Amino acid sequence: QVQLVESGGGLVQTGGSLRLSCAASGRTFSAYGVGWFRQAPGKEREFVASITWSGGSIYYVDSVKGRFTISRDNAKNTVYLQMNSLKPEDTAVYYCAAALGNWGPTTSSEYRYWGQGTQVTVSS
Repeated sequence: QVQLVESGGGLVQTGGSLRLSCAASGRTFSAYGVGWFRQAPGKEREFVASITWSGGSIYYVDSVKGRFTISRDNAKNTVYLQMNSLKPEDTAVYYCAAALGNWGPTTSSEYRYWGQGTQVTVSS
């Protein structure tokens, strides 16, 4: 069992930055790949970024490449999502999720554990 808690969301103006954190407890977090997903009102949950347990492979959806950076600190059982140059279309609830194994899936069905989400709102 892995428990995930996201934090760091909030309200920011267009062009601003936020850093989301995903803190894990429970089983060995370093054995899991971690992904960030987001869901805007009336839309389906969307893959944002993922990182393997080793950090050796990282994946991003095209719309955030060059603006978002995913990283992890296994010693702190935490994965981060640094979000720069934010746009109104980035507004959503952001979720982190964990998938057992050294991989970083881009589909939500591959993830077993999910956090409760943190709201990110970008004003224009």
